Amino acid sequence: MSFTKINGKVVRVDLRQSGPVVARRGAMLFYTGNVRFSPHGVPGGMGSAPGLGGLAGMAGRMLQGEHEATMLAQGDGVVHYGFRGLETHIVDMSAGGELRVEASRLLGHTTGLQSTVVSVAAASGGGGGGGGLLGALRGAATGAMTGTGMFTTQLTGQGSAVLLAHGGVFELQVGGPTPVVVDPQAFVASYGPVRTELKSSMSWRNVGRTGGEAMQLECSGQGIVYVQASEEKL
Repeated sequence: MSFTKINGKVVRVDLRQSGPVVARRGAMLFYTGNVRFSPHGVPGGMGSAPGLGGLAGMAGRMLQGEHEATMLAQGDGVVHYGFRGLETHIVDMSAGGELRVEASRLLGHTTGLQSTVVSVAAASGGGGGGGGLLGALRGAATGAMTGTGMFTTQLTGQGSAVLLAHGGVFELQVGGPTPVVVDPQAFVASYGPVRTELKSSMSWRNVGRTGGEAMQLECSGQGIVYVQASEEKL
């Protein structure tokens, strides 16, 4: 694993072992050795929001707002990262696979992982998202209900990534006979072929009477769901 935890809120990475690392701007705390930093491009692009059709232009314009500015660190030094005192959680992806995480909840990752931006509708794996205009609208609704955006960051390949969360992160295994249901605002990320579908327990009779649990995120498939111990947004 390339990243090492110093404590719950700080991680370190030795660039001589990990190679270049991408991290959100403002996350570097200090470093030793010879390290060079340069701006890193926005991952994804127009082709990363499949099925949006006539909304592709709007989607493209929104990508920048959904993506956190990042910096590339390279050289032969050791860098320490942290962000706003938030808890960190390292995801080991040395075996490969796919990690989907909101940009605001991603501190950084090694460059062995390819990063793209996908629409929420596409990232749902067909679990209620769908394509075309309807899928885009459902994706927008999901973003509005969960407090996230219309797009999510997808990391694929081999390497490691660092998540950010309030109150720490715990892992839930998905793959049993029944789906795992989490509070959408506590959801941080998913690893593996996990399908997510936003469920509502509201009806016209109880609108305005239900609490935050009226909206629930149902996770099924095979993999891991990362949940923070808080409903606070990043």
